[in-house]
Amino acid sequence: MSPPAPPSEPETKPSEPDPKRDSWSPQQYLRFDNERTRPVHDLISQIIPLLNPPLSSSQTADRGDRPLRIYDLGCGPGNSTRALLSHFPSARVTGIDSSSAMLAKARQDFTGTNTVDFALGDVSTFTPDSPPDLLFSNAVFHWLRTPTRLPTLTRLLSALPPGGVLAFQVPDNYHEPSHSLMRSTALLPHQPWSPYFASSSIGNLISPTRPDLDPIEPPSLIYSSLIPYCSSVNVWRTEYFHVLGGKREIVEWVKGTGLVPFLERLPEKGGVREAFLKRYEDEVGKVYEEAADGRCLLGYPRLFVVAVRK
Repeated sequence: MSPPAPPSEPETKPSEPDPKRDSWSPQQYLRFDNERTRPVHDLISQIIPLLNPPLSSSQTADRGDRPLRIYDLGCGPGNSTRALLSHFPSARVTGIDSSSAMLAKARQDFTGTNTVDFALGDVSTFTPDSPPDLLFSNAVFHWLRTPTRLPTLTRLLSALPPGGVLAFQVPDNYHEPSHSLMRSTALLPHQPWSPYFASSSIGNLISPTRPDLDPIEPPSLIYSSLIPYCSSVNVWRTEYFHVLGGKREIVEWVKGTGLVPFLERLPEKGGVREAFLKRYEDEVGKVYEEAADGRCLLGYPRLFVVAVRK
């Protein structure tokens, strides 16, 4: 079957996404809860020796009997918050996220818990209201543009007391097929979705408004930027291979994360969004081969950092 003929002009005028619009879906994100939370536990495993319980005598004296103070930056629907509490059950935890939909889900799941609260906030401008023992972040700093990412990390480090920990992980998949195919599919000419991406500057790393995210800085640059503020910086990279139920599940995975800014540019009605997703799924199927059982492996590299304030 031939692809549908492109419209002479879009049914709705292409425009920049409404910044007030909250397109995040907790349900979509949590379809792969176990897979998304696995790196959370891997990151926490490197924090436990730093905070629970072998603090230095000076840190113990400073803290007294107060519980650990933890901020979960980009907490999403609260899956990372729950993992933190499973390892630090007496901690006082505040989850911060820019999505009201995600926060509503997190608050619902923590109703009646008086040691946890959630607040709407932007990590690029966030300042803790009390000295933190741990600033934790699961998959949020890759959403910042390159000019603000490292300055934000160093600013957050400056808010930590000596011995405080900044720990984060970010997907490092700019060049992975799952993400490069978002860009190439959006830029295909003469498609129903083409007008909506015509001025989006996809792939132009200078443009701050494009839907694709910036590549992650090399580990050596991250280390060099953080170590002047730290007694130690631990950096590592892990590639997960998630077993998913074929190419359609890969699309469902990224619909909860990286595809969100692309879909925000397309109208919800009229079939344009569906046509884009179908073509993207077809392209994904050419790269990710299905095994005999119909499943496929989604390679997903992530970069981890644990920095201790000096």
